[in-house]
Amino acid sequence: MPELAAELVRAGVDVIFGQSSTETGAALATTKIVPVVFAGHADPVGVGHVASLARPGGNATGLTMLLTDIAAKELEALKEALPSARRVGVLFTSTAPSHVPALEAANTAAQSLGLELRLVGVRGEEDFQDAFAKMVQDGVDGVIVLASTLTLSRRALLADLALKHRLPSVFGAKDNVRAGGLMSYAPDSTDLTRRAATYIDKILKGAKPANLPVEQASRYELSINLKTAATLGLAIPPTLLARADEVIE
Repeated sequence: MPELAAELVRAGVDVIFGQSSTETGAALATTKIVPVVFAGHADPVGVGHVASLARPGGNATGLTMLLTDIAAKELEALKEALPSARRVGVLFTSTAPSHVPALEAANTAAQSLGLELRLVGVRGEEDFQDAFAKMVQDGVDGVIVLASTLTLSRRALLADLALKHRLPSVFGAKDNVRAGGLMSYAPDSTDLTRRAATYIDKILKGAKPANLPVEQASRYELSINLKTAATLGLAIPPTLLARADEVIE
């Protein structure tokens, strides 16, 4: 990805759009001049991509979904669906800068919920099989999958592996649930990407990224796949179903 970012800079683009912290990090490592706009950054302040949400201060700005909060909510949803759960696997992308603070937030949330975490990092889809095998070996009751470009783009494979190993899983995007995952708690990524276009428009008209405050996601959605729940032999509590924004039957 750094090579691709460098190619864009050499091409003389006016703005670089990077969906998440992974793409944004590669762009910022390449240029401190070309404006960078992100749409689904998980923690721009926590990883140092902006100085603050109100005053980004550098050449990057956009929208954030605050993965530190989402990771805690995902654990809460999994615990509600599996009240007897004691040990939970956390599948994270080791190349995603924002997953470091997200893991810290997950650990804090796990302590308050009485859960023990098993952290498993992956770099690419070739690591998925071994990651699930390790979590099964560790005796996890369920899994949360931290959102990243990798986990979204390989959503069908992840859903298949979770079902194969009979592990109830909570994901960071509703598209993962539509692909067969059990649940997700996530911002409306379509809305975030559309709103990012307004940043690009302002920058092309002369605005500086340093002066454009980073906005937070305004809408979060809980999605549940009842077909997957039935396959797992899992009864979703009515209180959790009642809060769902999308139920797939």
